[in-house]
This record gives sequence, structure tokens and C-alpha cells, in this order.
Amino acid sequence: MSYRRDNNRGGSRAALFDNLDGIEEGGLRASSSYSRDIDEHENDKSLNSLQDRVVFLKRLTGDIHEEVQSHNRLLDRMGNGMDSARGVMSGTMDRFKMVFEKKSSRRTCKLVMYFVLAFIIIYYLFRYTYFI
Repeated sequence: MSYRRDNNRGGSRAALFDNLDGIEEGGLRASSSYSRDIDEHENDKSLNSLQDRVVFLKRLTGDIHEEVQSHNRLLDRMGNGMDSARGVMSGTMDRFKMVFEKKSSRRTCKLVMYFVLAFIIIYYLFRYTYFI
């Protein structure tokens, strides 16, 4: 009986291993194509994600570019305004120099300063006497 069993076992073992080899080969082939499909699917997802990021970065850099151009225009206008203010101030300083260089204008300037000082004193006197 044991001989039959061993012989029977041997035959069934060989058949079993033959079947397993076929399954493993087919399984490997199926698994290999399945893993390729999964890899391709993951690559497509990664590629789409990367494409979305690139589009987002492109829009972001476009917005940054517009903002930089806007700030450059603003700075140019401010620089032009400062240049014109500098021109006005230098003209005013030249006029003050001319006024203070002449003795008669110096007297006139002192007189104007006295009037302004007197006006300020009178203003504060009326202001404080009004509230008292």
C-alpha cells in the first residue's frame, strides 16, 4: 500500500507541480501586465498632478510678473514726482538765497517774521482768554 501511495503521490505531485508551474508562469505574466497597468496608471496620475502644478506655477509667475510691472510703474511715477519736487525745492531755495543776500530784503524778511510772531502771540492770547 505504501508503494501505491508513494507511486500515486509521485504522479500527483508531478501533475501538481506541472500545474503550479503553468499557474505561476501565467500568474507572472498576468501579474506583470497588471503591474505595468498599475505603473502606467500611477505614472499618468503623477503626470497629471505635475501638469496641474506646472499650470499653477505658470499662473503664479504671470501674476508675479504683472505685480512687478505695476510696482515698477508706480516707482517710476514716484521717482518723477520726486524729481519735480526737487526742482521746485531748489528753485525755492535759490529765491530764499536771493532774498537773504540783499540787505533791504533782509529787513523786509525780519519785518514779516515780526508780524508772524505777533500774530501767533495774539492768537494764543485770544484763545486762552476766550476759554477763561
